[in-house]
Amino acid sequence: MPRPFLVLLVAAVTVVAACAEDAADQASPTSTAPEPEQGAEEEEGASAAGELEVTMTDAEGAEVGTVSLRPNDAGVRVRADVKGLAPGFHGFHVHEVGLCEADAAEGPFTTAKGHFVGEGSSHGDHDGDMPSLYVTDDGRASSTFTLDTFSVEELASGDGAAIMIHAGGDNFANIPDRYTAAGSPTPGADQMTNSTGDAGARAACGVIQPAQG
Repeated sequence: MPRPFLVLLVAAVTVVAACAEDAADQASPTSTAPEPEQGAEEEEGASAAGELEVTMTDAEGAEVGTVSLRPNDAGVRVRADVKGLAPGFHGFHVHEVGLCEADAAEGPFTTAKGHFVGEGSSHGDHDGDMPSLYVTDDGRASSTFTLDTFSVEELASGDGAAIMIHAGGDNFANIPDRYTAAGSPTPGADQMTNSTGDAGARAACGVIQPAQG
């Protein structure tokens, strides 16, 4: 077979093969859509079903942010986004009654009563004790965490509950035995510290309404 004819034949076969590949490429998608990522909405099996969003107000009645509570596979995801607070650490708890009265006779928001105790007998072990919020110099704080010490259903039962932000930091009753409070018969945390963590006044409060029906 003459060499020029062989070259032309090989070239023709190559062109046909290339055309076939192009047709196959056009018949099938050139790319696939990426699988959806599990973002914040699906974090730890979180579900919108049963989610609560609590509006936080200060003693002057101004809204200072929100706290959401969403059931997930590990317990309850808590997310706080607040503003207008003094910089520094602030105690952050669930209180046992869903009543936030800024003008209460015993002080702002004292109508929410004490901490949501559950099985815990002293501060730091209360079921309603949560990690303190850290407020930056611009007065804002944002925190997200998951707790397994309470459920949304528990907080919405009975008289409801309240989310409380305190004016000061929370020591979680972690007082070394080398310290003894004035008037206390024993070293370490006294009754007040065991009850409140010395977090100070109640700076902002949000109501969790009792479930209807």
